[in-house]
Amino acid sequence: MAGDGRAGRERGGGPPADPKLALIQLAEQLRGENSVVSAHVAQATAEPALGVLGAAGPRGARAPAEYALLVESVREGYLLHYGEPRIVAGADRDLNLLAGDYLYALGLERLAALGDLEAVRELSDLISLVAQVHAGDRDPARCEREAGALWLASAIAIAAGATEAHETAKAALRSGSPDADRLLWQAARARASANGLDGPLLRTADAIDCTAERPS
Repeated sequence: MAGDGRAGRERGGGPPADPKLALIQLAEQLRGENSVVSAHVAQATAEPALGVLGAAGPRGARAPAEYALLVESVREGYLLHYGEPRIVAGADRDLNLLAGDYLYALGLERLAALGDLEAVRELSDLISLVAQVHAGDRDPARCEREAGALWLASAIAIAAGATEAHETAKAALRSGSPDADRLLWQAARARASANGLDGPLLRTADAIDCTAERPS
């Protein structure tokens, strides 16, 4: 294990001091690597909402800033593939895809260095499932609902551990069930409530404009 933040020290001179600085730290790291991506790194101004949520639970308590950074690495990789990236700007489509793959690998590598294999599996599932969502024939509104719900549910699972309901919801998404976003939200809400994370979950849902169906 590397609970002392070894992965952070090996990349960029040390882990960020505060989970809320995760995107600033990520931008500094990418800028300093002198790679083909470096010239396209913009100033980080967005809120690292999912990273902060993923670091807020008991599982991330030993290294919350590192958890926030690795979650945001994967989030930026996702946005490079399917949305509007926040810290990589002006690159062409091919470079966006390469940078996205790199940021996926970076997040998983940092998480593996922390020794959290359960969370590695969770992020790996997230990456494969969002690819399935975006590659399918779903209409854009459904795609947005499902991807948003999956991100929230995965962040809660990283923060506090996965549950049977969470795994069932992912299976529903994998099978194409139209109830998947509702099930993902329900699982995330239950796990968040059990760990005092209801408020952070709701704030993060608003921050990422999640439109998933939210059962009361």
